[in-house]
Amino acid sequence: MRSSRRDFIRDMGLGLAGAGLASERLGAQSVGKGLGSERLLLKNLNQPEPAPLGFDRLPLAWYQRRVRELKNKVADQGIDAVLFKTDPDIVYFSGCFRSSGERPTWILFPVKERDTIYWYSPGIDRDLISSWWSTENEYYFCYPHAEGGFPNKGRLAKGKAVDLFVWMLEGLKKRGLDGKTIGTDWTLDPDQEKKAAGVLPHARFTNIAAPCLDMRVIKTGEEIALTQRAFRYFDKVHAFSRDYVLERGTAATDFEIGQALQAFGIGLMMKDISYDGKPHKGVGMEVTSHYVRTGVATAYPHPNQCFFNKVKRGEPLYINTDIKLGGYGGEGYRNYLIAPWTPHQEKIWEVVADTVRIMVEEAKPGRACCDVAYKVHSYQIKNGMQDFIYHRPGHGQGQVEEGHQPPFLSLGDETEIKEGMMFSVEPGLFDVKSGIGINPSDNLLITKKGAVLLSSVPYSKEWSFLTL
Repeated sequence: MRSSRRDFIRDMGLGLAGAGLASERLGAQSVGKGLGSERLLLKNLNQPEPAPLGFDRLPLAWYQRRVRELKNKVADQGIDAVLFKTDPDIVYFSGCFRSSGERPTWILFPVKERDTIYWYSPGIDRDLISSWWSTENEYYFCYPHAEGGFPNKGRLAKGKAVDLFVWMLEGLKKRGLDGKTIGTDWTLDPDQEKKAAGVLPHARFTNIAAPCLDMRVIKTGEEIALTQRAFRYFDKVHAFSRDYVLERGTAATDFEIGQALQAFGIGLMMKDISYDGKPHKGVGMEVTSHYVRTGVATAYPHPNQCFFNKVKRGEPLYINTDIKLGGYGGEGYRNYLIAPWTPHQEKIWEVVADTVRIMVEEAKPGRACCDVAYKVHSYQIKNGMQDFIYHRPGHGQGQVEEGHQPPFLSLGDETEIKEGMMFSVEPGLFDVKSGIGINPSDNLLITKKGAVLLSSVPYSKEWSFLTL
């Protein structure tokens, strides 16, 4: 079996075409059988149950239920309709995976209408919207939109761009919302207030972003299950990546490793999901590889250089990937020291591993986010690492359109930690002079009893210290 695994690794080095074929081979030969690095993965009985096969995204009923819950939350404010314009809220509450970019989009939920949703959107997304959840979709052609210009309808016009915010307000007026209270996920700026007063002089706009964020921050059981399943893939991807490094050794570049793990990870996920190429299936999926790096590039938290360096003995290796399924998952990073490592490199790795344990122990319901950060930074300073501290230990983990999400495990965030929150775990240390950075990442789920890491990849020297 070891020779066949070596054949697979060699195939991966031939390029992306070989990578796809090789992933198929590995899936048949060794995935899930405890071979290679998979035997080192931990068993954590405190982890939640992952979403079963077939549950690849949240169903429409989940989104409709969340909208009803939001309506109940804002009922005491006299809200007549909810209006969203930000992608995190549009995707979270509608379930239609798409990004607005420079093309503005709004969705409207009248409070007294059950499970209705009205879209004001660009024409480019009209098929995605109409095939998911749309009571009615009023669309403009594209941005900037010329008045009367709908070439898709055989109508040409040029110039005289439409003010799309006013266009949307006129749509609200048609729905009888003048004189009503409209809850928005943003605060209208002075220019928008002036335009609103001209179209809807008797309407009142009030910011309800806070309860929307609260709902996104506290994960439901379905969201937690999808995240846990994403991290099951993360475990296998990192086991594969470790095997890949051991097999390819100094012949591999960081770029090659990234391409290999991405092809392998996508291959794993696609074997499990229901997929036919049509919209709304296989949504919110990703396995990233563009931040895998080796050597001095690991010493920069947010590097701006390209990565195409050979793995070298005596240098660190940073394997980064984000994995998401149905929009849920997170950051999964691991660091390796390639023999011969120095005592300084080993010390940095040990302090980071210790602070991961501190985060798991300290992040409990009722604690303040800043208390966890204080504990981590105190330990770093106590161990002489102050010059290598560049950032907070963690951020809230959002869904695909949000990524980083409040609250933050940071010295300036006094938010109370609550059950159902999720945080990244990245108490990194970076020494530019020595050319080493150690910054693993994981997903920390807050439970009633405390916190649990959703990955099964160990923070151990057996896993992370490699001899090629």
